[in-house]
Amino acid sequence: MAVAKTASKTSKKASTPAKKSSAIQQKYTKTAILNEISENTNLSKKQVSEVLDELSLIIERHIKKRAVGEFTLPGLLKIKAVTRPARPARKNVPNPFKPGEFMDIPKKPATTRVKILPLKKLKEFAL
Repeated sequence: MAVAKTASKTSKKASTPAKKSSAIQQKYTKTAILNEISENTNLSKKQVSEVLDELSLIIERHIKKRAVGEFTLPGLLKIKAVTRPARPARKNVPNPFKPGEFMDIPKKPATTRVKILPLKKLKEFAL
């Protein structure tokens, strides 16, 4: 007994039309960023500065020691604290720059690095 499958059409969400934005030709300074956001949002520069400062504090609290180790800015990026393990010392390793010679590699302690991953929306901006 065969079951007939019905083709269902999925409708895309009706998103609000994004305003056309032109490409910026020069890199913004912090002051220029504050000015741009304050003009577009009807907030004062001081308020915008406080929001950015608070955002940096929230990120810091997420990725510091004994914290969750990950922060996501929805749709744009994900910031992770990645622990790299310690590497032991190695002796008599072939030198890649001088064939025939050997070298010693010192040990390296474990470190914590910050890794920033772009999410889908940020990747689409570059297209």
